[in-house]
Amino acid sequence: MSTPVADAPGPAAEGSEAQTPAEPAAAEESQPQSAYDARRDLFRGIPDAMRGGVGGGVFGGVNHGISGGTFHGGVTVNHLMVGGAAHTSGEVPKAEVTRLDRVFVEDGSNFQDLLEQLLKQRVLVLTGPRFTGRRTAALLLLRRLGTAYVHSLDRSTSPEDLAERLGAGEARGYVLCDPITTRSRPLRETHLLAARDKLDDDSFLVITAGPHTHLEGISGRPWQPPGTAAVLRSSLRAQVDDEAELRRLLALPAVTDFLGGHHQLREAARFAEVLGRHSLHGSDASEIETFSQGALEQQIQEWFEDADGTLHLREKAFLVALAAFHKGPYALTAELSDLLFGLLQRTEDPALPPAVPVFGTNPAKRLQLARAVRYPKEEQTEWGPVTQSIAAFQDDRLAAVLLREVWTGHPSARPALVGWLRLLAADGRSFVRTRAASTVAVLALHDLPSAMALVIEEWALSDRPWLRIGAVNALALAHIVGTPNIPRIIDRWCADEDAHARLRWAAIRVHGLIGEERPVETVEALRVAARRDGNDEAMLVELAQAVELLLLSDARDEVLAELLRTRDDDRAAVDLAIDGFLRACRHTEDDEPYGRPLVLDWYAGTATERPRSARGIAELWRAALGRLQNQDALDLLHDWVVAADRDDGAEWALAALLPALVTGADERDRLLHLLRFGGHGVVPAAAERLLTVLPTH
Repeated sequence: MSTPVADAPGPAAEGSEAQTPAEPAAAEESQPQSAYDARRDLFRGIPDAMRGGVGGGVFGGVNHGISGGTFHGGVTVNHLMVGGAAHTSGEVPKAEVTRLDRVFVEDGSNFQDLLEQLLKQRVLVLTGPRFTGRRTAALLLLRRLGTAYVHSLDRSTSPEDLAERLGAGEARGYVLCDPITTRSRPLRETHLLAARDKLDDDSFLVITAGPHTHLEGISGRPWQPPGTAAVLRSSLRAQVDDEAELRRLLALPAVTDFLGGHHQLREAARFAEVLGRHSLHGSDASEIETFSQGALEQQIQEWFEDADGTLHLREKAFLVALAAFHKGPYALTAELSDLLFGLLQRTEDPALPPAVPVFGTNPAKRLQLARAVRYPKEEQTEWGPVTQSIAAFQDDRLAAVLLREVWTGHPSARPALVGWLRLLAADGRSFVRTRAASTVAVLALHDLPSAMALVIEEWALSDRPWLRIGAVNALALAHIVGTPNIPRIIDRWCADEDAHARLRWAAIRVHGLIGEERPVETVEALRVAARRDGNDEAMLVELAQAVELLLLSDARDEVLAELLRTRDDDRAAVDLAIDGFLRACRHTEDDEPYGRPLVLDWYAGTATERPRSARGIAELWRAALGRLQNQDALDLLHDWVVAADRDDGAEWALAALLPALVTGADERDRLLHLLRFGGHGVVPAAAERLLTVLPTH
């Protein structure tokens, strides 16, 4: 039996140990989904940003920021003193504490409560996520209590040695930021008691504890930071004296967007510096406008460079999975992130098997580190609507920017990422397969040659239908998000007689998904393929399915006109038009059995507004009914009569269409027989009413 990791391609798979069994390949359908069903699954699961096409923002336009790990776009990076990284041991300069005090904001925080607690206990453990101002709060708590000096302890100080690092004498304050602890060597209450005994009455100790700090017997006091807007205003006020100028800066659209972006306090402080420089020196406004995006890119860079190893490889895998499954179920994201972690671990250290703790992972802390949230939401699935616990980045832009950075800035991760995406594309869950395709689309946007060579062409040539559909979806979505050259690629695959049949198959499928943008060229390409592959029944079915999708698209009127333009050219063109048309006629609103047919609804809307399309629909119906083998068309028209029996609107539309299907006695007799005798002995009541609209001679 295969395993998820062993199934992934690449040299890292050699000698791998079996882990969790994967879905066996034999369980996959031998035939691919129909083009219509595949499109339905695709649009049910794609990220919101890809719905309806994207012309700017996250995917389109100029992408300032990281490209291959380098900053572009004039983003200025300033080091913040708000909840920063590790600090070595030594006295904190008084000037630094004074500066922090000048911009510190208590409003909205629990600073006063913490001050009372510290005064009473003399030792305080301040808990909370990184970059929320915990260190600033700790320093100012000590300042407000009148300590003459504030001594910063090295975070490598072991819990057992903590008390020994505390001195006696003049009122002193000590701060220990995010001490390095482990599960086997946590910070315990006994360590705090020993520290309290070492302190005199006028000395105090504040320890900040982050999500990775291991505590035992200590609950800590959570830090409730002030709001981002308050920190931005306070930091800016320290640089801009004029109240009118302050209001002008805070009213800038870029500032409004920034405050709506769930930014960290350190980013607010840095943004205030940018605004202050702009006010003082009249610097380029583009720095203000691109700051928010640049801050997100810096965060992503910190996550994945992570020189001090604060973020475990498993959490980095979770970040990538969250980017791929943004606004997807948390449990699914966590499950598949561990699969990626195994592949990444094999790349990083093949001798070390990936160890995934079955229990003990705290979802809240994990999401907090990822700047993400979890919330319940009803989702549409193939099993109907269900309520799921959704995980999403607080800022929608993070997902696409993170995928770009991992793909272009960390190429060593590519083998694991490619293997992971291949496993996802062959997963038994349609949502997982769709998100694999949407992820590849983002990768293709930023490095199309690599995405084509490593992923898309490999999938398109696979003998596994789900992988081939994954290639189709990835190409279509890559086009939607603005990747250049996709139409050129599928045109070449479709027209090249030497191209592998599976590449032609994929190209035809993509034509059906994106062909509405250039309906004339797409229909012509499908016609050429139909003439070439006239003896390949499977390929003819695919071509008809592409026409089916195009006739159900927003470009249906243009597609119909182009199909009819060559109706007399040759049998291949005629059959392509009729077969695709009949397939489109099968579909109803919301895919409900005997719901209102979509093409009939189209006809009702065109009868007065677009008579040319109405005539075209009638013409294709007459051609389908007039073929020697017309039973499929007769059965389909009977289904429309049944739908009319259940829907007054459908009955009115069909009553308008039927007379247009009669141009001679044979056509009239055929319809009279259908309405009088029904299909398979079933005669709906509406049939008798519809008889009255047929010509009598």
